Amino acid sequence: MSVWFAATFRRWASIFAGSLALSTPGLAQPTPAGPIPITVDFAKPQGTMQPLWAYFGYDEPNYTTMKDGQQLLTELAALSPVPVYVRAHNMLTTGDGTAAFKWGSTNAYTEDKKGRPVYDWKIVDQIMDSYIKRGMKPIAQLGFMPEALSSHPTPYRHHWKPGDNYNDIYTGWAYPPKDYAKWGELVYQWVKHSVARYGEAEVKTWRWELWNEPNIGYWKGTPEEYQKLFDYSEAAVHRALPAASLGGPETTGPGWDKAADFLKSFLDHCVRGTNYVTGKTGTRLDFVTFHAKGAPKLTNGHVRMNMATQMNDIQKGMAIVASYPELRQLPIILGENDPEGCAACGVQTNPDNAYRNGTMFSSYTAAAYARLYTLADQNQVNLLGAVSWSFEFENQPWFAGFRDLATNGVDKPVLNVFRMLGMMGGQRVAVANPQAMSVAEILNQAQNQRPDISAMATLAADGHSAAVLLWNYHNDDLPAPAADLDLNLQGLPAGQALVQHYRIDQEHSNSYAVWQGMGSPQAPTAAQQTTLAQAGQLALLTSPAWVSTQQGQAKLHVSLPRQGVSLLRLSW
Repeated sequence: MSVWFAATFRRWASIFAGSLALSTPGLAQPTPAGPIPITVDFAKPQGTMQPLWAYFGYDEPNYTTMKDGQQLLTELAALSPVPVYVRAHNMLTTGDGTAAFKWGSTNAYTEDKKGRPVYDWKIVDQIMDSYIKRGMKPIAQLGFMPEALSSHPTPYRHHWKPGDNYNDIYTGWAYPPKDYAKWGELVYQWVKHSVARYGEAEVKTWRWELWNEPNIGYWKGTPEEYQKLFDYSEAAVHRALPAASLGGPETTGPGWDKAADFLKSFLDHCVRGTNYVTGKTGTRLDFVTFHAKGAPKLTNGHVRMNMATQMNDIQKGMAIVASYPELRQLPIILGENDPEGCAACGVQTNPDNAYRNGTMFSSYTAAAYARLYTLADQNQVNLLGAVSWSFEFENQPWFAGFRDLATNGVDKPVLNVFRMLGMMGGQRVAVANPQAMSVAEILNQAQNQRPDISAMATLAADGHSAAVLLWNYHNDDLPAPAADLDLNLQGLPAGQALVQHYRIDQEHSNSYAVWQGMGSPQAPTAAQQTTLAQAGQLALLTSPAWVSTQQGQAKLHVSLPRQGVSLLRLSW
């Protein structure tokens, strides 16, 4: 076969395969023919690598103090060179502290027979102590409504489980207070107690926030009643600690018009509304929060992700904040930043969530978090963090497909992406890639049509190390050939560099694949559990190796599987 004929045959075969994949359900989109050239220039800084990824959250605060919860908190603290922020619901909910799906309680507030407040911080302190002793920082959520304060307390405790109607969770804890002054005093007492227990210097580093998703069933009041609750909360927080940081409103994704309207109404109130406590104009707001979610679905027998809806939420929310000159430089925290909306909905009841156990979740996370920096730059806003609403579900079946970071104490592949991001810091640097997918293309569903293969890179502040994150993502969870990448690294200040290549794929950093190889046991032996725990850690693809540079340049070749993620860490 002549060279010309072979090249022509490969070219037409590639075109045919692409056409077939675009028109035939159940076939993966083709991998680009030939190596993809990616140039990283460490001498061209693009902005600070803000640790947006060092934020995690969950509905069930009582998992915090349980065995697997304690282990996971330790791992989260260890993977980050900066303090990790943790956000949990139900911090003021009434109950005995027993955890359940989408439920938790602390019994922080009750009343005696004469209606006088009784404060009990025991469970709250156990949760907060778990964070503080690991150097973590709370995003301390003022919510939900204690039973004794609720204007509609019955029924109060819900017993939702996966598969039930989601609206069943919105019970007495979701209602406004019957006495706003008593609510304000509860908030004041919590902040005051925190300062007494942990010290003013520590509590000044926390983030306080009011409620969760008040534009839907989590808040059974009106937008105006939420604004009133915020004013009373703000007065109480800053009466106890003037230097404290308080934010809101934690709405659902602003890509939904009703959520956008609620966010605008809240920001309008903070800027120019009449304060319900002082009667003056405006309310102090220290940071802005809203959520962003994707929308996977089961199609033709496989999961198809939808990152576009998540990016649209972020884009719309940032644009809203930027439209207020008084607020555009305030920090923004994406209070929940996830591929979809229900962490406690497992695969058995929601088969469209089958992406969660394996490498689809990890590659999605790498591609999504990398775009946060682009969106912040484009909108010229101060993005501080993005909460991955994923923790763990204690004493549940192995790999039940919840949106969690670990199962029964064994880390899932997605947690290793955050370990990779924890090795990146300093300055983001320039990356040139002809295959790179823009945010605009993602919004137009380009990830359904072709693989999203790209990179993000950083140079450490000390100038002695660098990192390159690579991903090969596609919205369709279907097999496809690996992509060949030719990396041209420029601006390296040393004559040689030690390269450590970390990898997440079917064979590396993947406890789920190992568990499947065992026959998917629901009662793994002690030896199997040890093997699974080892498989859940971030693994090197190859042994570390030295690479020589010439005039500050080095060339590397990487073969990256579909839904694979690599981190190249260079040090000198």
